Amino acid sequence: MSIFRFLLALCFGLCLALSASTISSASPVLQDYLPSVAAADLVPGADSFGPVRDDIAVAPVLSGDEVVAWAFVTSDFVGTTGYSGKPIHTLVAVGLDAKVISVKLVKHSEPIVLIGIPDAKVQAMVAGYAGLDLIAEAKSGGTAHEVDIISGATVTVMVIDDSIVRSGLKVARALGLGGLARETESTGPRFEVNPDAAAATDWIEAEGDGTVRRLSLDVAQVNDAFAGHADDRARERALTEAPETSFIDMYASLVSVPAIGTAVLGEAEAANLGTWLKEGESAIAVMGRGLYSFKGSGYVRGGIFDRIVLIQDDVSVRFRDRDHRRLNRIALDGAPAFTEMDMFRIPAELGFDPTKPFRIQLLVQREVGPIEKVFHTFELGYQLPQQYLRAIAAPVTEVVVPAAQTELSAQAELWQRIWLDSKLKIGILAAMLVVLTGVFFFQTFVVKNAKAFYIFRIAFLTFTLVFLGWYANAQLSVVNLLALFGSVVEGFSWQAFLLDPLTFILWFAVAAALLFWGRGAYCGWLCPFGALQELTNQIARKLRIPQWTLPWGLHERLWPVKYMIFLGLFGVSLMSVEQAEHLAEVEPFKTAIILNFVRAWPFVAYAVALLVAGLFVERFYCRYLCPLGAALAIPARIRMFDWLKRYRECGNPCQTCANQCPVQAIHKTGEINPNECINCLHCQVLYQSKTVCPVVIKKEKARAKLAASPGRLPDPAVRIQN
Repeated sequence: MSIFRFLLALCFGLCLALSASTISSASPVLQDYLPSVAAADLVPGADSFGPVRDDIAVAPVLSGDEVVAWAFVTSDFVGTTGYSGKPIHTLVAVGLDAKVISVKLVKHSEPIVLIGIPDAKVQAMVAGYAGLDLIAEAKSGGTAHEVDIISGATVTVMVIDDSIVRSGLKVARALGLGGLARETESTGPRFEVNPDAAAATDWIEAEGDGTVRRLSLDVAQVNDAFAGHADDRARERALTEAPETSFIDMYASLVSVPAIGTAVLGEAEAANLGTWLKEGESAIAVMGRGLYSFKGSGYVRGGIFDRIVLIQDDVSVRFRDRDHRRLNRIALDGAPAFTEMDMFRIPAELGFDPTKPFRIQLLVQREVGPIEKVFHTFELGYQLPQQYLRAIAAPVTEVVVPAAQTELSAQAELWQRIWLDSKLKIGILAAMLVVLTGVFFFQTFVVKNAKAFYIFRIAFLTFTLVFLGWYANAQLSVVNLLALFGSVVEGFSWQAFLLDPLTFILWFAVAAALLFWGRGAYCGWLCPFGALQELTNQIARKLRIPQWTLPWGLHERLWPVKYMIFLGLFGVSLMSVEQAEHLAEVEPFKTAIILNFVRAWPFVAYAVALLVAGLFVERFYCRYLCPLGAALAIPARIRMFDWLKRYRECGNPCQTCANQCPVQAIHKTGEINPNECINCLHCQVLYQSKTVCPVVIKKEKARAKLAASPGRLPDPAVRIQN
C-alpha cells in the first residue's frame, strides 16, 4: 500500500471513530444563530420566531400568530466556504412574495481578507441585499442584480452573493413563495450527451458549429462599459491603448463531452481527462489572449479563481485550484496562439447539466485608487451543439429538494476528494517527513561531515520555506490549536481539520515528534517562518552583519514572554475564538508566508521588523515571542528519548556548545533545555568536530601519540572517557 493510501485510510478511520457520535446529532446551522437575533431586527413588525421545520431548515417569522416571512441560514442550503476555508454564515429573511426582507452576516472567519476593511462596510454590503427579488433572479439565472464588490475582499463578497441568491431560490421554490412552485420537468423529450457523436475537424469548423464559443472584447468596448459606472474615477482611468486593441479574446468548450475532448485536447490529454473526472463530473476548457487575464493571480494565494464563474439556472460554479489544470496545447488545426489555456472541473454534486445552456461570467476590474477597484461583468454563453446530443424519453417527475446525505458521508466525500486532488503535495510532504525522520534516527552519521550537513540543512529549510510555506501555505499556527480547543468544547468534528491535508499531516507528525524529539522537529525544520528567519540570518552573517548574544540573565527572562502570549490567547479563546484569532496576529505567519507580504502596511512593517531583529539575534521571534512554539514546548518534556549526545565535560569546563548554540538553548551547566531546543543538530556537529570540540581534540591527540609509539600502552592519565 502506498504512503498516500495509508495516510488516507488512517485519517478516514480516525474520522469514523471520533466523529460518529458528534455527526449523528448534527442540527441545522439556523438553530445555532436564530436565538441570538430578535425577530423585529430581522423583519420590522415581527415579534417572534416559530420552530424550525423538520423537513427544511427554515423558521417562520411571526407577527402574532401570522407568518410574515421565513428565516434561514445560507450554509444550510449551499456551500459557503470563503477565502479562509471556513463557512460564511448569513442569516436571511425572505417574504411571502419571494423578496428578501433583510440579511445579516452572523459568522465568518475571514481575517486574512477583511483585515483593514471596516466591519461596518462589509455589514452594509450584506444589508444591501434587502429588496432582492428572487423571482427576477430565477428568471435571469441569478444575475438580475448588481454585485457590490468590495476591493480587497472580492472572493468573500462573491461567495456571500452566490450563497444568498442560490439558497434564497432553493427556499423560495421549496416553500412556493411568490409563485415559485417546485419545478416539473418538461413532458417533451430530454437529452443526454451522445458518446458516439463526431466532432469538428479543425478550429474554423469548431467555432462555426458552436463546439467552441467566443467572447471578444476590445479596449473601446471595455471603456464604454465603465463609462456608465457610478464611480467617476472609472471613467477618468480609461484604458489608453488604441480602441481596436484586443482587451480579451476568450473561448470556452465543454471538453468532458468525449468527441469534443478528443478533438480539442487530443487523444492523450482526453484520456488523462477521463481519469481526472469522476462519475457525473464535467469539465470545460477556457482559452484566452489579450491584455486581460481571465485567471488573474488571486487564485495563487486564495485558491479561488475570482474572475470567472459558471452559471446555469440557479447553479453557480466558482472554480478552485484543486479543480484546475493547465493545458499545454489545443489539438485542433488552425487554433489561435493563446497566452492562457486551462481546464476546470465541475463537481457532480453541484447539479450541473451539460445538455442545458450555461454561461461563463467574466469579471473585469479597473483600478481607481491605490488599493481600490471597480468591476463590470461580461458573459460568454454556451449551448452544446445538437450533434452532440440525443433525445431520451422521460416521464414527468417533480424536482424536489434532494434528501441530504448523512453528514458523515458528505464530510467524508468532500475531504477525500480534496486529499485525492492533493496527492502530489501529500507525496512531497511525506518524502520530507521520511527524510527528516532518517536524519534524526541516524544523526551520528548525518552530521559527521559538517560542511555537507550545513548545505543539507540550508537546502531543506529553503524547500520548507518555498514549498511548504509560499507554495502550499502549510504554515501551522496557534490558531489551529485554539480552533481545536474550541471545537472540543462546542462539539468536536474532524471536517475542518481534514479539509486541509497538509496541515492535518503536519499536526499528526508534530504530535508524533513530540514523543520522540520534542518541539524542535517542527520549529527547527518544518516551520516556514522559522526557516525564513534562519535563512535571512545566514545571509546577514555572509554580509558580516554583527550578531548579538544577549546576556544569559536577560535571555532567560525573555523566554517566558512567549508562554504569557500563548496563555493569554488561550484564555481569550475560551470566551471568543474569533477574538483570539484576531489577537493571534502577533504571529507574522499570515503576512510573511500566506500573503507574501501583500497586506496593509502595519502588518508588513511588523513582520519586517521581526525579520530585521532576526538579522542580529538569530530566530529572535522563535526565541521570545512565538505562541505556537510555547504551546509545543509545554509538552516537550514528555519525549521518550534523549537523542542529543553529551560528554561528561560539557558545561564543566567546556562551554563551546553553549556559546555556539544558535538559540542559546544550552545552559552553562551543559544541560540542553528541551523547551527551547530547535533540534538544529549543531551541537552534534560540534560533538564530533576534530577542530572545535576540546574532548575530541584531546582524544585525537591521544590516538596520535599512541600511533607514534607502537607496542606501548598510553599512560592512564591520558585515557579519555566519554
